Amino acid sequence: MNSNIPKLGMLGFGAAGIGNLYRAMDDDVAAAALAAGWDAGIRYFDTAPHYGLGLSERRVGAFLSGMPREEFVISTKVGRVLEPVANPTGAKDAEGFDVPADVVRRWDPSEAGIRRSIEDSLERTGLASIDIAYLHDPDVYDLQAGIKQALPALVRLREEGLVKAIGVGANSADALRDCVLGSDLDIIMLAGRYSLLEQPAAVDLMPLCLERGVGIANVGVYNSGLLARPVVPENANYNYAPAPVEILARAKALAACCDEFGVELPAAALQFAVSHPAVCTVVVGASNARQITETAARMAAAIPAELWTALVSRGLLDAELVHA
Repeated sequence: MNSNIPKLGMLGFGAAGIGNLYRAMDDDVAAAALAAGWDAGIRYFDTAPHYGLGLSERRVGAFLSGMPREEFVISTKVGRVLEPVANPTGAKDAEGFDVPADVVRRWDPSEAGIRRSIEDSLERTGLASIDIAYLHDPDVYDLQAGIKQALPALVRLREEGLVKAIGVGANSADALRDCVLGSDLDIIMLAGRYSLLEQPAAVDLMPLCLERGVGIANVGVYNSGLLARPVVPENANYNYAPAPVEILARAKALAACCDEFGVELPAAALQFAVSHPAVCTVVVGASNARQITETAARMAAAIPAELWTALVSRGLLDAELVHA
């Protein structure tokens, strides 16, 4: 694995939820979730300006400022800068976060924009340094501008020692492959494309990362909550929308097989997601202390090898992907 990548641990804390994703929470609830993650041994925390229009970065920074700097790793994102609204109306953010829309996101892949983004993130977190900087969702805006402008700027920041490692985060395995081919990355954040339910990233992207020594932070491993509970509900979501019938049936089959072996579906989902040799960590979000404590326990749960064999025999998993 690339020597630039800090040691992340098997489980990381995804801080979108504590940026008031979908619903508001008090600062003390967010702090308690972060503390529970720390108590569970988590030392990697991922945030972004996008999450709550800076709220997540402020909350993560407030918590980590009280911890020994050498003991944790923090990543944030670049590519979206936040700019004040001239005349805020009190309206809420339109992108899923329950926060006032007193700033707006603006896509800026330029070197000036990337440097400003890092400076702003340092100010919001109150920390002296960021360990990992990911280009955030370049395919949503302009993938080629991201590759040609933003990634060279990130390389220069790494050369200057302003960040230890650089990468890209995206939902598209194809976009991430183009970024790995187009730049000298240390790590990528792969969202939802390598899970117990589906593994499209295993075809091209993950072998490429192994070949090039690019680490993978695997996120979205519950596929929008579809795999997040031992029993799959009828109204489960997939890719942030109601799950199609065939996807729901596959998830239920996975859950039933897990149950036969005394394993909870989320535990199998977590441990499968981190088992691939290209994956260096799985990052999972939490909105309260209970959720992150439960996630840590599931990551440590014993899973019999016979479960993976059964999943393969039932056509629910490719044998080549069983690394457990």
